[in-house]
Amino acid sequence: MNRLIARILLCLLATGWSVQARPAPLPNATTPPVAGVVPLTVLSYHDVRDQVAASGDPDAYAVSTQNFAAHLDWLHGNGYRPVSLQQVIDARNGKAPLPAKAVLLTFDDGLRSVYTHVFPLLRAYGYPAVVATVTSWIGMSQGSRVDYGPRDFLPEDFLTWEQLREMQASGLVEVASHSHALHVGLPSNPQGNTQPAATVRQYLTDRNRYETDAEYIARVRADLATSAATLERELGRRPRAIVWPYAAYSQVTNRIADDIGMQVSFDLEGREQPIGPGSSLHGLARLLVLDNPQLGDLVNELRRDLALEGMRAVQVDMDYIHDPDPAQQARNLDALIERMHRVRPSHVLLQAFADPDGDGAADALYFPNRHLPVRADLLNRVAWQLRTRANVRVFAWMPVMAFQPADPRLRASLALPVRDGEFFRLDPTNPQARAMLRDIYEDLGKASYFEGIHFHDDAYLRDDELTAHFPDGAARTRALIDLTDELRRSAQQWRPKLLTSRNLYARPVLQPESEAWFGQRLDAFLEAYDYTALMAMPWLERADQPERWLQRLVQEVKRHDPRLERTMFQLQTVDWRTRQPIPGERLQAQVRALIADGARHLAWYPDDFIGNRPSAANARASISARSFPYEEP
Repeated sequence: MNRLIARILLCLLATGWSVQARPAPLPNATTPPVAGVVPLTVLSYHDVRDQVAASGDPDAYAVSTQNFAAHLDWLHGNGYRPVSLQQVIDARNGKAPLPAKAVLLTFDDGLRSVYTHVFPLLRAYGYPAVVATVTSWIGMSQGSRVDYGPRDFLPEDFLTWEQLREMQASGLVEVASHSHALHVGLPSNPQGNTQPAATVRQYLTDRNRYETDAEYIARVRADLATSAATLERELGRRPRAIVWPYAAYSQVTNRIADDIGMQVSFDLEGREQPIGPGSSLHGLARLLVLDNPQLGDLVNELRRDLALEGMRAVQVDMDYIHDPDPAQQARNLDALIERMHRVRPSHVLLQAFADPDGDGAADALYFPNRHLPVRADLLNRVAWQLRTRANVRVFAWMPVMAFQPADPRLRASLALPVRDGEFFRLDPTNPQARAMLRDIYEDLGKASYFEGIHFHDDAYLRDDELTAHFPDGAARTRALIDLTDELRRSAQQWRPKLLTSRNLYARPVLQPESEAWFGQRLDAFLEAYDYTALMAMPWLERADQPERWLQRLVQEVKRHDPRLERTMFQLQTVDWRTRQPIPGERLQAQVRALIADGARHLAWYPDDFIGNRPSAANARASISARSFPYEEP
């Protein structure tokens, strides 16, 4: 099972040799640095040994001793200052700031090579490091085996307690927990997918149910307590840091770690973070070193401008996957995975709600929850399959207010007045409705893997709605942003570092006065969300000259987002008035024109993976994230 999860981790984290870092909020170039706050770069290594293939080694986590030594030498020669965990904690506590170009070295899994190959180099350079051990793997009995990477690892592949004591006594190595036995995958849904044990609600097949919150928390707490007690007994010190297996954690698990005394935690999202007085030390980003990078690869990764990373997204209807026939449903899922594998977008905006009548409101959900029917428990399976088989990042596509409770009386008591042609929407000023929305988003966070939330286009307020609460367009805009932020935080308890995107109608961009009719404004969205998914849909807007309309839209956006860093242009692939698809060649031309105008982030809807519309060839040419989006042999 560990080997399976290790392969999954590679799919989750590897683009080339390293993790694709999460885009960080872009700082204002004129903002002066904050006194005492210094960026900390953290590198994550695993096995360092002599015989590693230059590329394509069966163990993607292995780095050759020669390349590792070159990494250390380059860091030393280019002004990087390796720091200890104590220095990081001191900087957070305001005792002493980190030096410029601070870097922290970490080594996961407690492999023997840390003592035989890494430790001598640490002593030679005087570099401190954090070594994270899975305590159940240290001192295993003879005959024990760990399903690890390309082969089973034996007791002699791991550090001994004596070696750990020696490294700790040197003052260079701080030993952290890597859990006691959470470095495994557990069943995560009725279909049998396995996901990281630290975050999954284990599906108990013999009882036909998921773990309860209490059972899950007790399981994680018991594991961390065992790990901490074991390290204290063997090394004389309790661990101050937890390196989460597979980078899987949540705010809840971090609170458990805090309770046990582990005030620092690490993941694998990104490569650096600012550290200074009062900084959080939970969820510290690390750059995962994969595929035995030579020095040039490491330098390129450390110098890569993450702000230039572009998104290529397709929005997918889960309703196209769901089918009462399990065999047909499986075929539908396979068709989606195959298409995403061939097209290779960077992201999928995946419908997490059921809308079989096509009115834009959620009649049911595709995950277990407290308030709406579950049409099918599918979100967890489909999102995980997309990530591990098609290597795309998944955003859960969710309504903001358009949830229809099954009880007609409850529905009527919680809703805004319903108008012809408008979404059914819950009243965001109704305390019961708002609590329901928070519950649904919290249940979403518990239920599935996803990396972001895509807020549906139901989040608007007309100029004659809730005027007693929100007297003008600006107030309505702010209220809806506050609502989406509240919902994000509800989900983020269980899915940390969530990115957000939100649909914005084109009219508030082209006619700013229409904020009064929508409660939407571009500059406010750019500040509030990681991506503003602008509905660049000329046929929806009845534009006589679609391409000229798009060009005008881009120019208006540039007034607020000059480098187009936060705006995602979402095209339509169907003219819903005529129900005819937009010709693929025309979509390609629109994409080329948008890119020529400086667009970085592109998406489209719908993507009909069952009917192959737009065709896979047109999709590759238009929305693929690959540099050379051609059919593979």
